[in-house]
Amino acid sequence: MQLNPSFRGIAYSALLAIDISLSKRLGVCASSGAAWGNARSMVNLIGITGHGVPWIGGTLICLVKSSTLAGQEVLLNLLLALLFDIVAVAGLQKMAKRKGPFDISPGLLDYLTMDVYAFPAGHASRAAMVSKFFLNHLVLAVPLRILLVLWAFLVGLSRIMVGRHHVTDVLSGFAFGYLQFRLVEFLWMPSNTCQMLISMW
Repeated sequence: MQLNPSFRGIAYSALLAIDISLSKRLGVCASSGAAWGNARSMVNLIGITGHGVPWIGGTLICLVKSSTLAGQEVLLNLLLALLFDIVAVAGLQKMAKRKGPFDISPGLLDYLTMDVYAFPAGHASRAAMVSKFFLNHLVLAVPLRILLVLWAFLVGLSRIMVGRHHVTDVLSGFAFGYLQFRLVEFLWMPSNTCQMLISMW
């Protein structure tokens, strides 16, 4: 038993307690009997828009249908970024093994992308990375740019509301998604490399 805990230890314990308390308060759709239990399906649907399976599937379909070199370059880099996101987040979650604020089992789609633990939040990481990627590589009107940022925020919030993640899990997911975007930009594959990979595939 530690009789004289350090200031750092006390501060960490206090922040952890605040995080758990706030996360439980915001988990208003964690069950059908919760405060907003009747909205659980709709909030879950928002979360699904940040899931890896539809994003990878949609990117593959667009890549197959794309007829321009520029489009194929962007889509292949996005596909590799999405695959890296799934592997990296799954690895971090496996190391941290942090459970969510409520005892909620992961769904089938979560098992498919190995998104079974809470820290960092995979949906938030993906939403942040994808939104930043689109903001950087697509010419969008200002209202669409605002909607894209709002979508990423709502995906993260939805995961807290359904009780799958703590607030810090989602904030860490957003930060990790941004770092992934920076890494993808740094390691960006040019068109000739993309064409070589596509021809091999």
